[in-house]
Amino acid sequence: MQENNGNHNLDKTISQSSALMKIGFDGKRATNNCTGLGNYSRSLIEHLSTQFPMNEYYVYTPKVNANIIKLPLFTKENIRLKLPAKKNISPVWRSVEIVLQLVKDKVALFHGLSHEIPFGLKEHGIKSVVTIHDLIFLVKPNYYTFFDRLIYKYKSKYACKHADRIVAISEQTKKDIVRFYRIDPAKIEVIYQSCDEQFETTVEENEQEFIRKKYQLPQKYLLNVGTIESRKNLLLLIKALPLIDKEYSLVVIGKETTYAKLVTKEINSLGLQNRVIFLKDVPFKDFPGIYQMADIFIYPSFYEGFGIPIIEALHSKIPVIAATGSCLEEAGGPDSLYINPTNVSDLVHKIDLILKDENLRDLMIVNGSQYVKRFDKALVTAELMDCYLNMINQKRNKN
Repeated sequence: MQENNGNHNLDKTISQSSALMKIGFDGKRATNNCTGLGNYSRSLIEHLSTQFPMNEYYVYTPKVNANIIKLPLFTKENIRLKLPAKKNISPVWRSVEIVLQLVKDKVALFHGLSHEIPFGLKEHGIKSVVTIHDLIFLVKPNYYTFFDRLIYKYKSKYACKHADRIVAISEQTKKDIVRFYRIDPAKIEVIYQSCDEQFETTVEENEQEFIRKKYQLPQKYLLNVGTIESRKNLLLLIKALPLIDKEYSLVVIGKETTYAKLVTKEINSLGLQNRVIFLKDVPFKDFPGIYQMADIFIYPSFYEGFGIPIIEALHSKIPVIAATGSCLEEAGGPDSLYINPTNVSDLVHKIDLILKDENLRDLMIVNGSQYVKRFDKALVTAELMDCYLNMINQKRNKN
């Protein structure tokens, strides 16, 4: 992602995309997943359809979540939800049979939003883009089963080799694609993610207090958001908590895995039952308020493809502490603080710095608010449309 001429490039992209395009998307995540890749997919499609309304956006999926497809996104006039003609949830439909439907719909370009594309797109004259979020299953294989690694590698490697263009969501992911799949770097475009625009709006004080009472949140707390799994490294934060001012509690939001048992065991061992609060099934609309009332956001993950929760925290105007070793510096910028993800004392020191130095805290908030503007949805969406247009124009020039 270029640190750009902003509105000039945005206006240029809008003027170039005035002609109708039919763009297809792998909609499995968009229509079924409530978090993570589902949020990424829905956000991307919605921003494109709003910013470039002259196009038609086809969302292909073998099945849908009844609640998700009730979202306003799927009622927009320029979005077409496409399911198999007959009930068919076989993976063969997404990988093979979908191509015939793309041809029938006269789709010019297909975007695989999560590491894979169908077979045979080139043979039918359909341009393709694939988004690669990360290759953690290759970088940190110990977090995955052998079967999962095999499937993920097969699908993502095929997509990287056969797609006309690869979108990597960070420079780190781009480096990993080049390293593991020997892909020409010129084929890969880094286009960062934006977060939901809810985080850009300050939650009013009365609404914050309503949320505080609803979840019984303490007045002072540190915040961690993300799946409770070993890669996210919540144990480091639990081990640091006894060494931090006892006025501060820890609030954790995330889906539990078996790793949560280790976390609970450590909490009990350290006598922290009254200082750690786990929130489950939190509606997305409550997230901004929970972020904005926090004193520090802490993300000690061993490895990430990007780190959307950091973007959410910066928009929420709270200081960020994240781990080194992957791409989190890209998300957090030069004014967030970073720690060794294995070093408890390093984390304790950085937390104390922020809690005790009001000037440092204020500086982190002001500079973080400026830095996060580079992930503005309008700019990110324009970069993606530029990517699409360049491929379509190349195809036309060849013809």
